[in-house]
Amino acid sequence: MSGQLKEVRNRIKSVTSTQQITKAMKMVSAAKLRRAQDAIIQMRPYAQKLQEMLSNIASASSDMALPLAEERAAERVLLIPITSDRGLCGAYNSNVIKATRQLIADKYATQFANGNVTILPIGKKGYEYFVKNNYKVVADFWTIFADLSFDNVRNAAVYAQKAFLNKEYDRVELVYSQFKNAATQKFVTEAYLPIPKVENTAGGKTNDFIYEPSKEILVQELMPKILNTQVYKAVLDANASEHGARMTAMDKASENANELLKNLKISYNRARQAAITTELTEIVSGAAALQG
Repeated sequence: MSGQLKEVRNRIKSVTSTQQITKAMKMVSAAKLRRAQDAIIQMRPYAQKLQEMLSNIASASSDMALPLAEERAAERVLLIPITSDRGLCGAYNSNVIKATRQLIADKYATQFANGNVTILPIGKKGYEYFVKNNYKVVADFWTIFADLSFDNVRNAAVYAQKAFLNKEYDRVELVYSQFKNAATQKFVTEAYLPIPKVENTAGGKTNDFIYEPSKEILVQELMPKILNTQVYKAVLDANASEHGARMTAMDKASENANELLKNLKISYNRARQAAITTELTEIVSGAAALQG
């Protein structure tokens, strides 16, 4: 009986220590989430407006050669899944990987079978998965979250743009999680290159822009910068989603630890009461035997 009590005490101690860790991780993630959330909330309207303007310009510039908007048959594809460097964030990383695999199965199964799908992972978890499963991987940019900055993200964006211009890839798509709130993330795939065009609906207004300096100079100068911003926005979205997912996962783990502690304490008290009852029975029986 004493061995059983000791085992339950050890389990209670272990669960209590784990709960302290999960609570601490929840607090750290909450602090990081606040900064990451502020960053993406401030960035999102600007990036979305730039992306909308870029698509409108690409649609309205049929008279001008725009290499980054050139439509080609999708024979070679580059996918950019954005995961995290660390785990303990629920199903966040597995959902990004699942979305990437689903995109391949739905749109690029033939290209994948021919070995023409390449993965440019951002984040250690995605990098490890795709390398382990023998995907074609560009292994130059997965460490971005170790030093998250616009310059580091821009390097990955510039690589994708140059590779598209050199016709190494005919399609480039982003796979990441859009941050909604701490408990909700939306996993999306987003066309990156060629620049998606806006279809004018019947009777719709045609976007008209006044260019200064010339249209050609301005568009060629702005396009790469807007595309860099688009990738940076996706990375900030993913960063906020990661911290939100981790905070939620650690909160749930702490709640589960509470439930487990309650059950263990009940088991411990029952075992302790049984031990006390047994000892009292033995004492009474011994006293009765002596009296007899």
